[in-house]
Amino acid sequence: MSVEQDTTHFGYKTVNREEKVGLVADVFHSVAAKYDVMNDLMSGGVHRLWKRFTIDCSGVRPGQKVLDLAGGTGDLTAKFSRIVGNNGEVVLADINDSMLKMGRSKLRDKGIVGNVRYVQANAEALPFPDNTFDVITISFGLRNVTDKDAALRSMYRVLKPGGRLLVLEFSKPEIEAVSKVYDAYSFHLLPKMGQLIANDAESYQYLAESIRMHPDQETLKGMMQQAGFEGVDYYNLTGGVVALHRGYKF
Repeated sequence: MSVEQDTTHFGYKTVNREEKVGLVADVFHSVAAKYDVMNDLMSGGVHRLWKRFTIDCSGVRPGQKVLDLAGGTGDLTAKFSRIVGNNGEVVLADINDSMLKMGRSKLRDKGIVGNVRYVQANAEALPFPDNTFDVITISFGLRNVTDKDAALRSMYRVLKPGGRLLVLEFSKPEIEAVSKVYDAYSFHLLPKMGQLIANDAESYQYLAESIRMHPDQETLKGMMQQAGFEGVDYYNLTGGVVALHRGYKF
């Protein structure tokens, strides 16, 4: 294996591939307790609308089986749980046990039990049988995965034929003026907010950098097609600051 293949990006830094999982884990162990508060502050609450749009585009129905991958503190899981009902199931999966514990505690406090299961899992090698899920969502998690192509292939494998993958992720703004404002906000205000609220500027600096290193809309569409997904399309939200990609397994 070449030196290039042995390394990957952690934000703007180049690190050994095997190091990245631990470095990303440290970020999310650090931010887990303030994750929901910071999401509301960072997006002005708009992340709730992005997630609602994701659920509307998922076509989830009662009795279906959903995988909420990199599900964090369970925003999507909570809504999917109500839709699939007692005959369905939602699996909240996250590689980070701190985030998983926060999600489980939050959902149980809301009385969401019975049709939700919690699994610590790496997106690159999902521990589920082939053709298990009707719908998979990954919300603001794909950019933290070391081998995104392997993760997309793994998601494709565990989807049922006719199933859908929805990837909600920060992306490339469509308008240059918006991009400049967004850069100023991400690299100047965001770390300061992280320091003030979560006592952790460094993790939020990484989050800003990881967004810039993530594939743009068309590149991610091509990666999904390469992994086997068909009918791949995407929707730009908030001027392309965020994009929702959707692909099918036929």
